[in-house]
Amino acid sequence: MARVLADRIITSIDIGTTKISVLIAQQLDGKRVEILGIGKAPSYGLRKGVVVDVADTIRSIKTAVQEAELMAGIQVESAYIGISGAHISSMNSQGMIPLKYGQVRPYDIKQVIETAKAIPVSEGQKILHVLPQYFIIDDQDPVYNPCNLHGVRLQVQAHIIMGSVSCVQNLITCCEAAGISVKDIVLEQLASADAVLSNDEKELGVAMIDIGGGTADLALYQRGNIRHTMVLPVAGQHFTNDLAIGMRISRAEAERIKKEYGCVISPFDTALARVNKNNEEIIVESIDVADTQHINQYDIARVLYPRANELLAIVRREIIQKKLQKFMTAGLVLTGGGSLLNGMKELAQEIFDVPVRIGIPRIEYDLPQSLESPIYATGYGLLIHVLKKYADNRINNIDGPLVQRIFMQMKSWVSDFF
Repeated sequence: MARVLADRIITSIDIGTTKISVLIAQQLDGKRVEILGIGKAPSYGLRKGVVVDVADTIRSIKTAVQEAELMAGIQVESAYIGISGAHISSMNSQGMIPLKYGQVRPYDIKQVIETAKAIPVSEGQKILHVLPQYFIIDDQDPVYNPCNLHGVRLQVQAHIIMGSVSCVQNLITCCEAAGISVKDIVLEQLASADAVLSNDEKELGVAMIDIGGGTADLALYQRGNIRHTMVLPVAGQHFTNDLAIGMRISRAEAERIKKEYGCVISPFDTALARVNKNNEEIIVESIDVADTQHINQYDIARVLYPRANELLAIVRREIIQKKLQKFMTAGLVLTGGGSLLNGMKELAQEIFDVPVRIGIPRIEYDLPQSLESPIYATGYGLLIHVLKKYADNRINNIDGPLVQRIFMQMKSWVSDFF
């Protein structure tokens, strides 16, 4: 049995700013996994998704991995890692080539994508992926699979994702120091989207906001492909900090209050009165633990509502400025721990004026009920990502230094477009 497990073990590690979650699974067949172990630990070495303290990050990873190993009864040697952070950026680019033989060949598609990559890249940054959004032949209507079509000129509109080489290296270093070999690194938006979005939503057009601890990650899909991405360095930690400052309490106490009583309903909304109908008083410890104070959900909403409104308004402004509203036909999906704040869904509906739902991992495999929470969207999405690669036979063992191999494998972050 040990040999079978060793061949079929898949481990995902979601290394976030506030928490690190580990899932150990065994692949049963091409479509199902059995969750063997779940581990979670506070994350102390990251800020806005970027490693700032290697030693603390290593300890946090070890703690989460050991908890999952204890539950699974096996030792983890390698894992798939999610990546996000303020260093991730993106832009749209165009490329064009003449069609030498009057017909589009796979080679032509490759070449036109190469021309789209000819953009200025800041020092220390690297193009992680070039995602074609659509192709145009001779100024005709956009097409999504141009192979074998006739014409004299081929154009591509592509989405370029870039990231910091040093940030990726730091992440790999921490994992290896914790005893974990990194098999691949996956953009967290893509993993979360795989976990919470349906194929119909991706086809029609949908926006997803993953509100984590250090960043809020935006991804827009249409026709099954990503149309736009953005990483916003405003997320759960900012809610915690606002509570700590506004109520003069410790960050630990503020985090507890946020998780148990967090509310982003407008203080002027009558719905808040219904939430706090019993006028329940909440006892919190002041910075001086010898003293306590009494608050209610109105006080909490008064602090958290402006921050939630700001976060969603920034995303809405990005969507409007880039004219991306047409990619929200199926609405908006909120996921991540920040989506659990009371009133977040309603506030998003008010700001975006589209249908909004909370995205939890879609249970397609044998999963424990404890994973049915937005906080596990990325970790579970990483498992789905790997299963898709297994099913399609797309996982490659590329020789060379690990960082070089990771960047090569990042090209497989999204499905082939033809």
